Amino acid sequence: MRIIPAIDIIEGQCVRLSKGDYDTKKVYNENPLEVAKAFEDSGIEYLHLVDLDGAKSKHIVNHKILEKIATHTSLKIDFGGGLKSDKDLQIAFESGAQQITGGSIAVTNKSLFLDWLARFGSHKIILGADAKDGKIATGGWKESSDLQIEEFIRDFVDEGIEYVISTDISKDGMLEGPSVDLYASILQNNPDLKLIASGGISGLQDLEDVYEIGCEGVIIGKAIYENRISLKELETFILEH
Repeated sequence: MRIIPAIDIIEGQCVRLSKGDYDTKKVYNENPLEVAKAFEDSGIEYLHLVDLDGAKSKHIVNHKILEKIATHTSLKIDFGGGLKSDKDLQIAFESGAQQITGGSIAVTNKSLFLDWLARFGSHKIILGADAKDGKIATGGWKESSDLQIEEFIRDFVDEGIEYVISTDISKDGMLEGPSVDLYASILQNNPDLKLIASGGISGLQDLEDVYEIGCEGVIIGKAIYENRISLKELETFILEH
């Protein structure tokens, strides 16, 4: 299972939110590159980089930070937040993203998202399936839809999607444990899916839990920044799994 730390960016700073609420913003570091280098130094190979300004603005904003991290580390970066057009996608890939995550765009412009999937391949395009009360949320989680998360994922699996990042918004940033039952159900219905769990990780046991049900990766944010899980512990976990 891949360990994928998250760096969320607002105004060039490394921040975390609770349940996606921008009013709960807490700044952890003013230099995201410094954070990324610390991850790399601990044997971590992957990074989930989220442009929260982009998600709010509905177009890419913090691509310079993506470029800086991609240039100065060897981390394999998946990038999301505000990717709404071919131009946004081009900027993201040219700035060093190995993969991009599309969530809102898969709801609001499904045909464009499927075009990206066809053009760039399922190894490059990740579906962001972020849900509140079981229904897909969009627009930086500020807008809700009537789409049930499992039906939403199934629909895109049928279209050839390979990677899905699924976040239970009610769990995100709360340090109360991930939605293991939801992920287990998704994997039971889509056994070949590379599912990346996101939201709620609070300690090493949570990592074991999502590993046991077969998640391909897990995104960890606040648990690292609040010292619930040390980088040394992550290093050991990676070596043992």
